[in-house]
Amino acid sequence: MSVNAYDQHQQKRNEYVDSQMAKHNRFYKDIYNILYTLNDFTIAVWFLIGSIFFYFESLKTWGVTLFVIGSFQFLIKPTIRLIHEVNARKHYGTEYDQLMK
Repeated sequence: MSVNAYDQHQQKRNEYVDSQMAKHNRFYKDIYNILYTLNDFTIAVWFLIGSIFFYFESLKTWGVTLFVIGSFQFLIKPTIRLIHEVNARKHYGTEYDQLMK
């Protein structure tokens, strides 16, 4: 395959993947929005309870623990989104390659 033909194939492949991702994102958007909202809500709960615990000396350790749990949940959201995006793009790229055989 010549360089120009390869570039055209790659461009068409990328266009196919992008169009499939647009459909994919619409289909899964509602599910992920619900999960993200639940995640955000629980983060807020952990931080609110943790903040209240700081008013009481005997509960400060639990307050810090809730802050750590909430902070960990902040890492979960973009990690899930990134893994999902990479895997979906890989899937649609492979699908395109299979269609072009």
